This record gives sequence, C-alpha cells and structure tokens, in this order.
Amino acid sequence: MKKTLAIILTLAMVLALCACGGSAAPAATQAPAEAPAEAPAEAPAADSDLAYVQGKGTLIVGITDFAPMDYKDDAGEWIGFDADMARAFAESLGVAVEFIEIDWDNKILELNSKSIDCVWNGMTLTDEVLSSMNCSKPYCNNAQVVVVKADVADQYQTVESLSSLAFAVEAGSAGEAAVQELGLDFTAVSTQADALMNVAAGTADACVIDLLMAGAMIGEGTSYDQLTYTVSLTEEKYGVGFRSGSDLTDAFNAFYADAFAAGTVKDIATVYGVQESIVAE
Repeated sequence: MKKTLAIILTLAMVLALCACGGSAAPAATQAPAEAPAEAPAEAPAADSDLAYVQGKGTLIVGITDFAPMDYKDDAGEWIGFDADMARAFAESLGVAVEFIEIDWDNKILELNSKSIDCVWNGMTLTDEVLSSMNCSKPYCNNAQVVVVKADVADQYQTVESLSSLAFAVEAGSAGEAAVQELGLDFTAVSTQADALMNVAAGTADACVIDLLMAGAMIGEGTSYDQLTYTVSLTEEKYGVGFRSGSDLTDAFNAFYADAFAAGTVKDIATVYGVQESIVAE
C-alpha cells in the first residue's frame, strides 16, 4: 500500500511539472534548414558618359591652338573645323560646348580626371591614343611634315638629309614620335604653333607639324610666308578621343554619319580648306 501511494504521488508531481513548464526536457525539434546564400548583388551601373554630359548641360572639349582645326578669331572665339564640328555635336546632344586649352602632353590625364569630356583637336590615332582612350572612327586624313625656311628647302628633300637639323616639336605629339623614331635632335615645346615660331625665329632649324596645319599656317598669304614644308614623315588619321568605355563614342559616330550624309561635314570643311582630307562615311 505504501509503494502504491508513493508511485501515485510521483506521477502527480511529474504531471504538475509538465503542466507548468518545469524541468522536464522539451521534445527535440528539427533545426530549420539553412537558407541558401544569396548571390552578391551586382554593383549599380555607373552613369553613362552621355548621361553625365547631358546632366551637367555642357560638353567640355580639350584643344590646343591648332589652325585650321581649333584657333581663335579676332573676337577671341574658338573656330576651326574641329571647333565647329564640336559645336554641332554638342547641339545634337542638347548641351552647350566649352573649349579648354590643355597641355597636349597631359591629354590622357585631363580626360580621365574629367577635366574635359573629349579630346578633339586634330588628334592622330597613335597606338598610345588608341590604347588609352575610346576613339571615334577616323574623320580626317593627315601626315607629319618637316617645315624649314623656304630659302634652304632644296637642301632637305629626303629623310637622310635631316640628320644635321635641330627640330622643335610639340610635346606628346605625333611629330615628336616621328623625330624620336628617326633619332633626330629635337626640343619639345608646348604647341605646334610654338614649334613654327621657333623655326621662324631661327631658334630651331626645322619643326614637324601636321600637314593640315602647314597648309593653313605657312607659305604665301600667311604670317609665315618664309616657311615651307618638304619631307612627309608619316601618314595618319585623326579621331576624337573619349574616356575608356564611354558611350559618347557611339553617339559621335552616329552624329558624324548623319552630318556627313546631310552635307554638313563637307560644308564646314570647305570653310577651312580641309575638304580634301575628310574621311567619307
């Protein structure tokens, strides 16, 4: 009888503990399945260059003083084939254009730092340019030519005859690359215009500049009528340079094709005497 009573009391205590959440161990539960790891979210796409330019309302064009592509008129306004084309391109984007004169040797740095939005200044499509910028299709043919004083021009009609000359060339230009490749003696100056002035002043025997500039700046009827060009060192093409990956490049190519078809390119080129050098689209 005592054993029976003890068993009954024990059962009653167990039931009471279970009812009030006492020390009885809870039933084992299955751990929730681990949620699959989420794939890393893609970084938001950076704003396009086109959207960036349209957002600020201005296309900033890096140039140098380089007739007939970019130079100032008597009122101090930038004109030239490239300058007028840049205005037309900016208008097609619905923005204003601003020209900033740059150190040509620093054009890539200026572009990547967003000090400018494009380099548009009779820029030769060299290997360096093509590897560091997103470049347009070629729009103009050109060459690098040797400029000397007209009274000695007959002495310098071949590449071999140039070895004794001291040259002035624009730093970072295709002209500088050409004289370096030939192992000629040269001094780097800020612009092609400075290179011409050095030859006219006699501080350099010769310079190497763009054929299009030579056609506009030297010879009869110009400020440098005592200068002429002789040897052609390279043949090349001009393009517009944008930042790597920039969608402004496609926008320019589409604009140029439309402007060429409409006759706008030829009209502007004719104003500046470069119509024979224009690349057909």
